[in-house]
Amino acid sequence: MQISYEDFEKVEIRVGKITKAEVFTKARKPAYKLWIDFGDLGMKKSSAQITKLYQPDEIVNKLVLAVTNFPPRQIADFMSEVLVLGVVLDDDAVVLIQPDRNVPLGKRIL
Repeated sequence: MQISYEDFEKVEIRVGKITKAEVFTKARKPAYKLWIDFGDLGMKKSSAQITKLYQPDEIVNKLVLAVTNFPPRQIADFMSEVLVLGVVLDDDAVVLIQPDRNVPLGKRIL
């Protein structure tokens, strides 16, 4: 299915920096709780199923891309406010999508 450029423009994908990550023990599938700084947009939380390839301490300070205009979603006892983007591999491992340079936090992807 093709979408129009106007449809794509509705999706806000922004750059953020993970400032804190911890194991999400109450999630049904293995996941981490992430706190992500989006600059002027503020700090947002996300539940991310990225446990196969990453440890919490190695993703702190990483830049990531996330959809920031989805409605918040309750996952167990945690409110996930953004969707962190990644490539899902055949074994369900997720590789984070990141800018290849330092860019200002909160900048929108177009």
